[in-house]
Amino acid sequence: MPEALGYFLMTWTDPGLLALTALGTLAGIYIGAVPGLSVTMAVSILVSFTFKWHVNEALALTCGIYLGGVYGGGRTAILLNIPGGPASIATAADGYPLAKRGEAGQAIGLSTVASFIAGFVGIAAMAVASPALSELALKFSPRDYLMIAIWGILLVGSLSGESLAKGVFAGALGVTIGTVGLDPLTAEPRFTFGTMELSSGISYIAAMIGLFGIAEVISQVHDIHLKAIRQNVSKIVPSWATVKKNMGLTLRTSGIGVGVGLLPGAGGDIAALMAYDHAKRTVKNPSRPFGTGAYEGLIAPEAANNAAVGGAHIPMLTLGIPGDAVTAVIIGALYIHGLNPGPMLMIETPHLFWFLVGALCLANIFLLIFGLTGIKVFCKIMEIPKPILMPLIVVLSAVGAYAINNNVTDVYWMMGFGILGYFMKMYGFQVAPVILGMVLGPIMDRSYRQAMIAAENDLVNYFTGFFTEPLSLMLVIAIALSVLSQTPLWPGKGKNKAEPGASA
Repeated sequence: MPEALGYFLMTWTDPGLLALTALGTLAGIYIGAVPGLSVTMAVSILVSFTFKWHVNEALALTCGIYLGGVYGGGRTAILLNIPGGPASIATAADGYPLAKRGEAGQAIGLSTVASFIAGFVGIAAMAVASPALSELALKFSPRDYLMIAIWGILLVGSLSGESLAKGVFAGALGVTIGTVGLDPLTAEPRFTFGTMELSSGISYIAAMIGLFGIAEVISQVHDIHLKAIRQNVSKIVPSWATVKKNMGLTLRTSGIGVGVGLLPGAGGDIAALMAYDHAKRTVKNPSRPFGTGAYEGLIAPEAANNAAVGGAHIPMLTLGIPGDAVTAVIIGALYIHGLNPGPMLMIETPHLFWFLVGALCLANIFLLIFGLTGIKVFCKIMEIPKPILMPLIVVLSAVGAYAINNNVTDVYWMMGFGILGYFMKMYGFQVAPVILGMVLGPIMDRSYRQAMIAAENDLVNYFTGFFTEPLSLMLVIAIALSVLSQTPLWPGKGKNKAEPGASA
């Protein structure tokens, strides 16, 4: 145990490692806040520069960028309604209305504290329960991953006002768009219409920037001459009473983040969606109606996506299976440094496990420090006059879209999705389900085919498994309840919303 403690504190006591962790966290926050510059992209670029570094130095910087980047995506979601990444889509639902009320400072402060608490929950789960949770993740079959993806699509009803039909339609549209490109198994072109540009598919990042950023700019043109809202930044650190009141929700949604994070390939975007849905279903008296600036609607996704970071490390370290795209890159980096992620990693190099735990804890502390500083500068963005701010957003969005693949085609897609998003908003369709559908579509496609292969292409065997396997049956019940809860048959439907004037 003393030896493990020494490895845990290595990042804390070595000035060089401490500085790298701090630098990574700070860089991650600001990289994550730029739409198009994803955490995965940042870590991928970083890995190419750390081939000749010592593995401890590379991991210290990576941990900081990972934690900071996931958190940073929520800042532009709150300030501009442009999520820095898919994991921050649910954050925009209540974060941006708070900024429009002039409460951007409080919103960012509250999201920072929630992320900080959830980060430690995820790291604690990683340290204490890695072996047990990894064994649970192994029990999920391709059929179960298909059900999780379908459940995620149905959960968009929670982000789509009172209409489940509109939410499912938008999600299905996203799934359809997500299938454009080469078939992952046969390499046959799908919906490409003979064009090479579509053979690599449509980037969901470009679509996200367009549906949120450009659509918002077009919508704001109607009110271009309205005076910018002055943000209240006199109180950034949330009161203990607010934190205490929402501690139960923070811990519950952190648990959701850990649970979803440890599922290979799931990630913080699905965790945030499920957490937001959980908050809408369980919070009886929110500070405001969800979707209009409820603190609970901000806390839930921010806690879940940060807790998912610790959860995603669990299958990576104990099974050699990435929990999300970032940990897939980290696995490659570990191989390059001569390590073998998997069951033997904790036996052959136990010091690496405790070093990672210590580095993540330190990065989480830096997240709180850097997260609560510089907010006044960030909030000034909301006070820029719209005739200046809107063109600036368009330029930054175009740069972010181009940076994805260094391809101008992504900029065209961004503009096209921006126009689509504008008309969707006009007719009462939420745009978040489209992005979530594009993310979950490939998972559904791959999982369905793997499940059919496992069932030897026998539909009877395939569908029988949904009711004979305990995990599959639980997911079927969860999906059925999700649909039922959006109908008038659900007890108390529509009665768990606070009045618009309710206080926090």
